[in-house]
Amino acid sequence: MTEEQFRRFLSSGSYLWEHMGEAPVLLVPFLQDRPPPPREKLPPEVQARYEQELAYERRIRGASIYPAVQNIILACRAFGLGTVITTNHIRCEDEVKAVLGLPEDVSTYALMPIGYPVGNFGPLARRPVAEVTHADRWGVAWHG
Repeated sequence: MTEEQFRRFLSSGSYLWEHMGEAPVLLVPFLQDRPPPPREKLPPEVQARYEQELAYERRIRGASIYPAVQNIILACRAFGLGTVITTNHIRCEDEVKAVLGLPEDVSTYALMPIGYPVGNFGPLARRPVAEVTHADRWGVAWHG
């Protein structure tokens, strides 16, 4: 990003955060925790790598919810609605959970304001695929 693009990015993010409550809909995708079985209930080969399995589970936790969030974004756009995935609320998730009455074993993964956009709602600008993909290893440009 250029300095100007970065400044606009920060400015628009601040504006969104300060005006979030003005959106007609605030969607909060969440997941309920599923505690793993106790180590002693698992086969010996899994018991031996139990900590690695727990770390793996934490790492992939959002793998099921973020594709759903992306589908919501695409569906909104198809209906002429604007939305964006935000995660700033996670910094104060205890308060958000209290306001929503969420149980302790539920974690939020996004806060999505949804409404009809004001202003420009045209095609998105994206960098060329060759600039953001790699072939076989990092740093080798992919040319599709």
